[in-house]
This record gives sequence, C-alpha cells and structure tokens, in this order.
Amino acid sequence: MARAESVTADIDKFSDWSVDSYGGVLFSVGSNASPLEYRLLPQVIALRSPPVIRREWAGGTFVVRSRFSLLLEPIDRGPESYFVGLAASPSMEWWDMDRSSAVFVSIGGGFGWMDAKGYVVEGAQGQSLNLNWFIHAGVNKIVSDRMSLSIGVYFQHISNGGMNKVNPGIDSVGPMVGVSWRR
Repeated sequence: MARAESVTADIDKFSDWSVDSYGGVLFSVGSNASPLEYRLLPQVIALRSPPVIRREWAGGTFVVRSRFSLLLEPIDRGPESYFVGLAASPSMEWWDMDRSSAVFVSIGGGFGWMDAKGYVVEGAQGQSLNLNWFIHAGVNKIVSDRMSLSIGVYFQHISNGGMNKVNPGIDSVGPMVGVSWRR
C-alpha cells in the first residue's frame, strides 16, 4: 500500500507547470544551408504545461506537455549578432518507474528576428524576420522536490522560408544543459 501511495504522489508531480532554462552552443552543419561557419549560443527559457496526455507505458509513465519557449541566441561566429524568437512544441517525456529520471524529446518551431546581413555578406541571412524549427532530445534527472537537471542535444534550423530571395538558412546542432523548476 505504501508503494501505491508513493507512486500516486510522484505522478502528481506531473500536474504542475514548470519553468525550464537551457543553454549551450550550436555549430553550423550540413550542406543545404549557409556556407558560413556559424556558432550560436542559445539561451532558452521555456514554460511547460501540466500533461495533456499521461499513460503508463513500458514500465514507466509517458507524458506529453505543451512547451512555449523564448529564444535568446547571441551569434558568436557569423555576420549577424543575434537571433531572438518564440517557439512552441510538445514535450514528450518517458519517466522511469521511480519517476526520478526521464528521456525527453521536443520537436517544434516558431519565428524570430535577427540583424540580417545577407545583402552585405554573401552567405548571410536575407531578412530580419525568420522562421525556426528545432529538435531537442535528452535526459532529465530530478534532484529535489522542485528542481531537475537535464543534458541533451539541440538541432535548429533558422531561415526566412523563401520570403526573401536571399535565404541560405542556418542549420546548427550542439549540446545543451538545463535546469527546471516546478511550482
């Protein structure tokens, strides 16, 4: 009986909103984007909702939450100096039986602004308004009643989606670390 009460209390942790803060470094990759060597330093502040889906699965608990993010990304290497944006996505998480750690993935996108230099520097971005999409995957470990830590990999694509004839885009990938606080 004590175990059932403990699991119920752990599952109730999923009913809270959380604020997540992630940071890392992204390096340009691929041959379908700008030929320039970009390096971005993303700082992401995200708000995750209580679950919209929660199911027991594979010996753990699978949850899906809504995730809304503010993207603050200094561009450390490249002709532009910043990207600031908004993004939304589901956060899909599989929590282990003890509800102490999870594997997660978020896939989503949004829009943002940068100081585009495409008409001055060949290979740079063509306009200030840009679209973005991302994939963020990793692991999350609860370290206290209200806090967890995460480590993962982040892929991001930024481009103007063909709204401008200068549209090389930026494809970048790199490590991210984060901390989350539950209310």
